[in-house]
Order: sequence, then structure tokens, then C-alpha cells
Amino acid sequence: MKVCILSDSHDRGPMMAAAVSVAAAEGAEVVIHCGDIIGGNTLRASLKLGLPIHAVHGNNLGDPVSIARIAHNSDEQLHYYGQDATLKFGNRRIFLTHYPHIGHAMACTGDYDLVCCGHSHEPEIRQQANITGGLTWLVNPGTVAGLGAPAATWIFGDLATMRFEIRELAPIAATIS
Repeated sequence: MKVCILSDSHDRGPMMAAAVSVAAAEGAEVVIHCGDIIGGNTLRASLKLGLPIHAVHGNNLGDPVSIARIAHNSDEQLHYYGQDATLKFGNRRIFLTHYPHIGHAMACTGDYDLVCCGHSHEPEIRQQANITGGLTWLVNPGTVAGLGAPAATWIFGDLATMRFEIRELAPIAATIS
């Protein structure tokens, strides 16, 4: 199963939708969002692309009531979990949080195959040694909004092979109406 992992969209709906669109074209079946969506309008264009979105809060909550309302009325298209989530896709156990320090701690438990986090706006893909003697994948897609970062980034992942790739989003031309 292929996945689109993104974070820190910070109300940049067109940028989020651009990443989701590329991922969908390459076979992604689900979107994992590591927080800081900000508002419900950020999600609208991405939801139209047909991939289910699984998201958590971040430290910039914006309008969580609006996002929760959209999730409730989305026919299972948007799953909005709160602070963190435990997911299972393609026989992989996944933990989702916004904060890297929590992501690191959860990767160390060995309870998950993949831990996804955001917040730092710095993309990273690495394996973390865990207490079971194994390794857990820990990924941070950076910021799909490109805020405070050299580029807007997201991660394309394949849960069957556990391969992950940091992708840069092509610049989106501003439109004036």
C-alpha cells in the first residue's frame, strides 16, 4: 500500500492538494497528515481527490471544530483523531503524532512499524533502534506549506517495501482574482 505523508499545511490548501494529487497519480491509497492543518478550508480541495485522509492536531489548532464537523460529514473520507492516532494499513502498525519528541519516544517502544510526526518543518526519514532490539521507521515530512523551510516537502511511502522518499512540491503560481 502506497501512502502520502504530509504535515504542517498551515492553511495552504492548494499546496496540500498538489501533493495529494501527485501521490494519488502514483498509486497512493491514503493520506496521513501529521498536524497543523489550521482550518477546514485547507482540506476541501484534497478531499475532492478521493483519498481518505487521517489527521491529528498540531500545536496550531486553528479551527478544530470546523475540521471535526467536516470529518463527521465526510462519509469516512476524513478521520480526525485529536493529539495522536494508532493506525493499521497494509499490515503495518503506524503511530501518528505532531511532535518529533513524542514520535521518537513511540518509535523506541518497538510497538510500531512506522511512526510519523511533523512540527519541525524539517523532513527526515530514518530508522530508530527500539527496545525490542529491532528498528522502527521514523518519518517527518517537513512542511507541505514550505513555511520556514527551503522547500515545501512531503513523503511518498510504500508500506509493502517500507521505502520512503522525501518529495519537494513544485511551486504553485499565485492567482489574483
